[in-house]
Amino acid sequence: MKYRKLGNTDFNVSEISFGAWAIGGTWGIVKDVASIKALHQAVEKGINFFDTADVYGDGHSESLLRHLQKDIKKDIIIATKTGARVPNRDPKGYNKKNITEYVERSLKKLDVETIDLLQLHCPPTEIYYMPETFDIFDELVKDGKVKHYGVSVEKVEEALKAIEYPNVETVQIIFNMFRQRPSGLFFEQAKKKNIGIIARVPLSSGMLTGKMNANTFFANDDHRLFNRKGEAFDKGETFSGIEYEIGLEAVEMLKDICPDDYTLSQFALKWILMFEEVSCTIPGAKNASQVDDNTAASEKHDLTRELMQKVNDIYESKIKKLVHHHW
Repeated sequence: MKYRKLGNTDFNVSEISFGAWAIGGTWGIVKDVASIKALHQAVEKGINFFDTADVYGDGHSESLLRHLQKDIKKDIIIATKTGARVPNRDPKGYNKKNITEYVERSLKKLDVETIDLLQLHCPPTEIYYMPETFDIFDELVKDGKVKHYGVSVEKVEEALKAIEYPNVETVQIIFNMFRQRPSGLFFEQAKKKNIGIIARVPLSSGMLTGKMNANTFFANDDHRLFNRKGEAFDKGETFSGIEYEIGLEAVEMLKDICPDDYTLSQFALKWILMFEEVSCTIPGAKNASQVDDNTAASEKHDLTRELMQKVNDIYESKIKKLVHHHW
């Protein structure tokens, strides 16, 4: 496993890290026994950065990470998120009282005195234009409840606005073969300010594993069934906002150019890691074998310029017009 600096923080994080949304909920049937094995396997494979949120399984994901921290003898970095508990995402709800209560809840769930990295969890765009919100996070740092803070955003516009605040140290954003816009202006500005970039949804909700087809079954509680048009939360979180059938067509094109010594998942992850601005990417894993497949991408040989261009060509011809201007 290779490691990269997480922006201006004092953390060196595994470039392939662990996204803990799936082990919390809204991803169909996920058993705790398998989740715990996946978490332990992640540590064995060198992963030291785990990303969760207070709403993943209503705190269940945070609880699983608490147990992991107690079971292992190695230091790990746990990042969680706050703000998504605000009723109806009403901007008035992003106040000191609510945010502090949410953070106190996460501290108890994680059983820690200080949260390593707290991220504002995809609030309405207008929140990024309210400095008083970020003042709350500054106070949490001052009070010792939070060590570092950043944001998790839906749009490039939000990312660019967020990094205008001097104490925002990280930005988590959807970045994958199907969502390439962040690599333009945002990466350029983030590099200038040494902002840590956490690339989420790297496998496009599993689409980029190449294991899905027109007949793939999704359970009723799986967002890949119930949120395809943004019925529950931002559409871009599910299959990167792309129609399922179109995504499958693009995946077949990617399979044609995937190196023989790569799985498609590893190809997708390595593509992200070819961007030096990225600190880490956070694929989820429901079991230990998925962890093995994901982490192997770190040690794979770099992709050639020609291959990177071929991926870009597929994006330009098949995907860009569907997503680029939305996020």
